[in-house]
Amino acid sequence: MPRTLHIHVADLVLEVDLNDSPTAEAIWEALPLEGRANRWGEEIYFSIPVEMPTEPNAREVMQIGECAYWPGGKAFCIFFGPTPVSIEQEPRAYTTVNPFGLIQDGAALLAKVRDGEPIAIHAVENPIA
Repeated sequence: MPRTLHIHVADLVLEVDLNDSPTAEAIWEALPLEGRANRWGEEIYFSIPVEMPTEPNAREVMQIGECAYWPGGKAFCIFFGPTPVSIEQEPRAYTTVNPFGLIQDGAALLAKVRDGEPIAIHAVENPIA
C-alpha cells in the first residue's frame, strides 16, 4: 500500500505520496518531523534527524511539488518553483538530492510560506483514495 505524508505549514496541509526508495523509508521511520521553514527561492527546507547517503537516483533538477532529502545538509526539501541556481524555470537543488515523494495538489500555495514558520510532517494512516 502506498504511504502518504501530510505537510503542515502556515495554514496549509499538503499530501505527499512517497516513492519506494530507501530515503522514503528512512523519512517514514523518523516521523513525525518538526522544524522551521527556510526559504531558498521557491524551495522550502529544514533539517531533520535522518542521515542517508546520496542514492543512485539522486539529481538536481526536480519537478514542482517534489520532495527530496539533501544529504549535504540532512534536510527535508520541498520544491515548488525556481531556486537561485535554476537555469530556466525548473526547480533545481543546490547539489544532488534524493527524491522521495510528490505533493499531489497545491504545491504553488507554498509561495506564501515565510522563513521561520513552523513546519510539521506527519504520517497519514488512511490516505484519501
